[in-house]
Amino acid sequence: MDTIFALATARGKAGVAVVRISGPESFAAAEAIAGPLPALRHAAVRRLRNSAGDVLDDALVLTFAPGASFTDEAVVELQLHGSTAIVAAVLRELAAQPGLRMAEPGEFTRRALENGRLDLAQVEGLADLIEAETEAQRRQAQRVLSGAVGARAEGWRRALIRAAALLEATIDFADEDVPVDVTPEVLALIDVVSTELQAEAAGAVVAERIRDGFEVAIVGRPNAGKSTLLNTLAGREAAITSEVAGTTRDVIEVRMDLGGLPVTILDTAGLRATGDVVESIGVARAVERAAQADLRVFLCDDAGLPDELTPEAGDLIVQGKADLASGQGLHVSGKTGQGVGELVQRIAGVLSARAIGAQTITRERHRVAVMRAIGAMESARLEVLRGPDRAELAAEEMRRAIRALDSLVGRVDVEHLLGEIFASFCIGK
Repeated sequence: MDTIFALATARGKAGVAVVRISGPESFAAAEAIAGPLPALRHAAVRRLRNSAGDVLDDALVLTFAPGASFTDEAVVELQLHGSTAIVAAVLRELAAQPGLRMAEPGEFTRRALENGRLDLAQVEGLADLIEAETEAQRRQAQRVLSGAVGARAEGWRRALIRAAALLEATIDFADEDVPVDVTPEVLALIDVVSTELQAEAAGAVVAERIRDGFEVAIVGRPNAGKSTLLNTLAGREAAITSEVAGTTRDVIEVRMDLGGLPVTILDTAGLRATGDVVESIGVARAVERAAQADLRVFLCDDAGLPDELTPEAGDLIVQGKADLASGQGLHVSGKTGQGVGELVQRIAGVLSARAIGAQTITRERHRVAVMRAIGAMESARLEVLRGPDRAELAAEEMRRAIRALDSLVGRVDVEHLLGEIFASFCIGK
């Protein structure tokens, strides 16, 4: 396997820049520019020189033995001063050495997968951790990276292998008396795993929302104060505000962190019947996006709720322009800030309560694999109930369920996904 190298930290000026080298020639390559290396898993300052003997930098050098590194290969990390000129000079010197080449995007992580240091779900968790912007995203990604999906999948897999083995035993002894009826144990195993997988599938939607972000739509009649409220929430002039009704024609999005959750606030066109062609398009878009949102905040005026959209369970109904009106219930004013803090707390409370339903799996790929396993187990259960003559068919369905769970962690059927997954990584990861 080639020895690869790359800058593992962000490009640009910084206090420290890390260059990572991984592969069979990594120690020799590092020695060529740093001289004698420190002991394995130790660090020492070394003066880096090019082939002409010129000083490149004084760097902290760390060495990792095969089997004790991120990639499971021999690895050397060079912690340089974060000058773009220093980094470029070191990378040029490494590129000139035989057997070394620049790493491709995600290649270090791909080697960790291929060498058994990570499973595919952990790779996805690492990608999510790098992209995490909020505390909820960080916690969820860290859980996946720690191997939670693989651990659960292994438990389900063991149970299904046990069920399949029991069924295989009835096939092997088809012409003899099997001492024990395996049907109750097989059905019990199927039911336990199926129940857990159904809970995972139900929670996958919430987990994906934590990863990608919740959407909250502010809806109401024209000139109810929606855009002013959005600007107050965003802390900037994200939307044009005007006393003229119908100013907002398109959906305006502002992403923010609410209570540790990633949330995109949508400012929508005012909902009303109109003969204006452009405004009517905006109203239609507003209704469509609001219907798809995870939560709707109905901002009311004196005319009440709009006719074009009906609140659903969990939606928030608040009175807008609190600086000009009074009454019962929550009143907010984007202009003065009155009630905005309480509104934020209510939105965060509703979404946090939903986030509790998140399970271990976090992606649509995971959910599809789980649903395939559930479908195969349902088929296996029906075959078991039809009697011992159907044991072979039941066993095949169990094997199909096991293969579906194996795809969760990358044992089977995922080669076509790897290019897409690793393309999202930076070159040094």
